[in-house]
Amino acid sequence: MEHRVVGPGPYRATRLWNETVELFRARMPLRKHRCRFKSYEHCFTASEAVDWLHELLRNSQNFGPEVTRKQTVQLLGKFLKNHVIEDIKGKWGQEDFEDNRHLYRFPPSSPLKPYPKKPLYQRDVIKFPEWNDPPPGTSQENIPVRPIVMNSEMWFKRHSIAIGEVPACRLVHRRQLTEANVEEIWKSTTLSYLQKILGLDSLEEVLNTKLVSSKFIIHNVYSVSKQGVVILDDKSKELPHWVLSAMKCLANWPNCTDWKQPMYLGFEKDVFKTIADYYGHLKEPLLTFHLFDAFVSVLGLLPKEKMAIEAFQICCLLLPPENRRKLQLLMRMMARICLNKEMPPLSDGFGTRTLMVQTFSRCILCSKDEVDLDELLAARLVTFLMDNYQEILKVPLALQTSIEERVAHLRRVQIKYPGADMDITLSVPSFCRQISPEEFEYQRAYGSQEPLAALLEEVIADDKLSSKEKKKKLKQFQKSYPEVYQERFPTPESEALLFPEKPKAKPQLFMWALRKPFQPFQRTRSFRM
Repeated sequence: MEHRVVGPGPYRATRLWNETVELFRARMPLRKHRCRFKSYEHCFTASEAVDWLHELLRNSQNFGPEVTRKQTVQLLGKFLKNHVIEDIKGKWGQEDFEDNRHLYRFPPSSPLKPYPKKPLYQRDVIKFPEWNDPPPGTSQENIPVRPIVMNSEMWFKRHSIAIGEVPACRLVHRRQLTEANVEEIWKSTTLSYLQKILGLDSLEEVLNTKLVSSKFIIHNVYSVSKQGVVILDDKSKELPHWVLSAMKCLANWPNCTDWKQPMYLGFEKDVFKTIADYYGHLKEPLLTFHLFDAFVSVLGLLPKEKMAIEAFQICCLLLPPENRRKLQLLMRMMARICLNKEMPPLSDGFGTRTLMVQTFSRCILCSKDEVDLDELLAARLVTFLMDNYQEILKVPLALQTSIEERVAHLRRVQIKYPGADMDITLSVPSFCRQISPEEFEYQRAYGSQEPLAALLEEVIADDKLSSKEKKKKLKQFQKSYPEVYQERFPTPESEALLFPEKPKAKPQLFMWALRKPFQPFQRTRSFRM
């Protein structure tokens, strides 16, 4: 019995339903049965169907070993209601399915569920505010476009560093980020992270992005206690005091010797029932109706535990703060009860872990449209949440850091140099013309030769520069653009013509130079008498 893994994506619940129905019809053993002195071919009993389907679901990665026999009976009841199976007399729809010896068979054809048609949500990705974004309400569609003429002066400005001059810079302050801008960044980045983890082309089939509140995301990130639990601004949305006290009682259940309050036999069961009744009467599940498809889609990532935890972290950030707080307190209580060996049994028919999942799965996750696999999918999700609640209900650090760095960058000043902007009105071209690879290579190689050559000629013709400064600039230009320089001065002689040698000045004549050359000393006659 092999159950194909259904990964994340839209309509995962419907795909799981169709997959299970097809596998059940194809693999369920059929044989001859006798009932009330009459034989029936190709049928099965209710108990046989429960046994076989229960084993299939427990061994499936889509559902897991937490599936109970009771849930399997409920699923077969939905099979009967949707005419996947019928009783031996052809009845279906209104009859209750029970775990007994009643005979059932497959109808000639079993309808599969069609994929629902959802309204197309807005595909536009929320745009980040950029440095040069115009203020809201302005349009650039009718701004006249002036042609860009790249003369030598502009090239001189843009390449002034290459020829030895470092221009002065100026600071450009970006228009101030509003609160709405920051909220847009948080919402857009969070949804982009979720879409990337789920591997979807669009979130529109699993989530209505219009219903996602950026204020909820920001509140869930920053308004938290030291323990990481959300702090509510509106205290009227808090858990009732008596429910919170009951949850603390079971979460911190001590030894009998340490218990100071009066107790009676079965006290813990009554406390647990009080909590279960409160959560069972919520108007909406904690994970909300509009996030149902998103959470079900994440269930497809459970084989990749790390990715599933990251996806659940982001999905839980989208919750209203009061829902997130109630979920945090509930999951902490459930996990502590399951790990507490001193806790007396809370039910006679179920183990503690199974009881937690069965009691709270529906108040945590269910669909507004009563999807047929609600119970199984909710049990699978609650089990994973209970085992990893400390990690899942943390704020994803990578996401928070990325957004904070983005906002900080947009608030910084920008440094601009003369020539970086042409001081002319530019507009994004309305279209682009595709060129051939040969034309691209030609433009890349020769497109800037003419302006550079003009720049070189200006340096050569500049009479204000001394010969020393001109030689220095030409030397730097030769180093930066050797091909252009080589074309202008192909030989050393052509370069020498630019700086002709001046005639050497004649040496000055001094008086001693007019005298006769040095003569050796000659003895003269002595003047002595």
